[in-house]
Amino acid sequence: MSGEQAAFGELLRELRLAASQTIEGLAEASGVSVRGIGDLERGRRAAPQRRTVAALADGLGLAEGPRERLLTAARAGRGTGYSPVGVRAFPRGVDDFVGRDEELARLAELAEREAAGQPVVVAVSGPPGTGKTTLALHAARRLADRFPHGQLVLDLRGTDDDPPSPAELVLRVLKALQVADRDLAQAGPQGHPALYRQLLAERRCLLVLDNARDEAQVRPLLPAAGTGMVVVTSRRMLTGLDSVHRLPLGELSPAEAAEFLASLVGADRASADPAALRDVAGRCGHLPLALRVAGNWLATRTGWSVRRLADRLAVEERRLDALAAGDVRVAAAFDLSYRQLTPAAARLFRRLALVPGQDTAASGAARLTGQTLFDAEDTLEELVETGLLGTDGDRYRLHDLLRLYARTRLADEEGAREAEEARTALFRWLLETAVVAGRWFEPGHGAPPPTWRGTVDLSTAALARAWLQAEGANWLAALRAAEAAGEHAAVVEVAEALHWFSDQWIFWGHWPEVFGTAARCARTLGDPAVEATMLNYHAWALLVCERRHQDSLLRSAEALTAAERAGDAGQQAWAHMYRGWALQQLDDLGPAAGHLRRAAALFEGVGDLHGGLQARHGRAIVLEKLGRTEEAHAFYGETLAFLEEVSDRLEPHIADVTRIGLRAGLGSCLAALERWPEVVEQQTTAVEICRASGNTALESRQLVHLGRALLSAGRPREARAALARCVSLGDHADPRPVGEARELLAGLDAP
Repeated sequence: MSGEQAAFGELLRELRLAASQTIEGLAEASGVSVRGIGDLERGRRAAPQRRTVAALADGLGLAEGPRERLLTAARAGRGTGYSPVGVRAFPRGVDDFVGRDEELARLAELAEREAAGQPVVVAVSGPPGTGKTTLALHAARRLADRFPHGQLVLDLRGTDDDPPSPAELVLRVLKALQVADRDLAQAGPQGHPALYRQLLAERRCLLVLDNARDEAQVRPLLPAAGTGMVVVTSRRMLTGLDSVHRLPLGELSPAEAAEFLASLVGADRASADPAALRDVAGRCGHLPLALRVAGNWLATRTGWSVRRLADRLAVEERRLDALAAGDVRVAAAFDLSYRQLTPAAARLFRRLALVPGQDTAASGAARLTGQTLFDAEDTLEELVETGLLGTDGDRYRLHDLLRLYARTRLADEEGAREAEEARTALFRWLLETAVVAGRWFEPGHGAPPPTWRGTVDLSTAALARAWLQAEGANWLAALRAAEAAGEHAAVVEVAEALHWFSDQWIFWGHWPEVFGTAARCARTLGDPAVEATMLNYHAWALLVCERRHQDSLLRSAEALTAAERAGDAGQQAWAHMYRGWALQQLDDLGPAAGHLRRAAALFEGVGDLHGGLQARHGRAIVLEKLGRTEEAHAFYGETLAFLEEVSDRLEPHIADVTRIGLRAGLGSCLAALERWPEVVEQQTTAVEICRASGNTALESRQLVHLGRALLSAGRPREARAALARCVSLGDHADPRPVGEARELLAGLDAP
């Protein structure tokens, strides 16, 4: 530290002691932090600015003479003390900073560390446009007081074709540290790295290495000793760097994005149409660079409404062109990263725009490019490393704006024929794999045949379920494309394979579309038996997934007609089954019972145990609804006993679904009889079966029944746990019981 800084610190301490104040007392009186005052008194911090000195003087209650002495000492310290590139010399663009609270808190926490004389190194990485530089500069401003020997910013120009070498950057830092030219010449280029390390080891500095190209450029710039801090920003993840703290950045939250836009366009315009502001933020993908461009556009076009820009951005084909303000273009930021990719990575990046859903796995990426699975994984990881691709577990996702950019690159660099061939290969693979995965749940199928050579592990039903759910948006798009292309048999095959799987994912939201599409395709094929089958599946989806009971009745009537035309007794049975089920839901119990009896007889005639159990279950429900509780209870029990007797001849997951329903029915009858301990027992068993089989939709229903039973049994603590579990189940749960669980919990919490 300089003599002037020491003189200021000593004078401050002398005046504080003369005023009989502790550091804590002066901090409270002046508003200057305890740490800041301590650093000043010890000479660890450069002399403060005038307003800080004035605050300290006021806190000490100094008269005019001592106040002037303190100001003079501060001016002397600032005039000759060490001060390389200061925060006030940082680039502009940090004043309108919004969000990133967790990241800033993490950087502040790391800045406090002085671990065994080792500098703290933080790698801030993220896709282009996420605001890495802005975060680093904003943090540097906030942390300036903790680094009394200066703050330096170096632009490593990592996206340039010819970025500066480590030797150039080392020399630049040495000059910023005010090393004399004579000393530089004496050390020579070969001695500059040692001089660099020595100076940084002796001083507590904050070094921001912005826009790093790769590890090779950064590694020589990392000090080996000292109590300083280095923040490296890069589009790459810099995986090869050791002993660094990693801080990945993504897009802002919707609330942060709206706040950022409002700060750019003004509160009045933002509040005039908050829905339009949210739309603009969403169409910018909540990406800071895109938000800044959109905000600057509106700020300079005061005659535009926010809605006008939102509508302009709604056109996907023109969105990237619209996200340009002067010489700042979002697409240009993407260009810089894209042109650094290897040919294989650039090709895969372009073709990822063909994935219809939000994400894909390595197996899907391999189909897009024709690579082996291992090569596709390596290429995907290159895209992740360069910041152009995000991950969620083993899934890979393009940011919305990067997807649009990839689409433009695909159109410009590959012909329409090549792109369509890649899309077709992906869609064909999706449908073929969906059939194999779905057949795990179909009677008479199970595991993939030995001849299947797929790139996805479908060795268990659980893995098959996970794949079907993860790829749901993708194989659904492939199914739509197959119908549009007239591939009707393929659509029907997929629907047939997924029929029983749909019980495992009831509230996905798309089963009515899947089976409705299959019914149209079956009609086109001209096979009445297939048509009846698909119509029955559609009747089920309308009935169970969307509770459209009247529409389901219409479909099951069409199914019955087609089944009778085909002479298919099995599909006639299912049509009667679904008609009885729908009528039971509509409380038209007499006709419902008639259809269910007819279904049971037909199922028995064709030897369909699965269907027969469903019909028996339906008849028990009708008995219960008719108020014949004891009779219904007995019939539920008989049906459950029959199920266990024939369980070795049943598809396991179908047997589980039926067990759940029968246990729930027994519990319902017992509840009517107010036999609460037995109700809890039945519902607990039903929940356990749901959980063991992974059926979230049915588990949500049974948890509400269990919660109500526990409340009636006087066990509120256990009831609360069951209801909380229901609420936590997520998107695959039945929304109706989840809503009921929330209401019950609110009632328990009410005073």
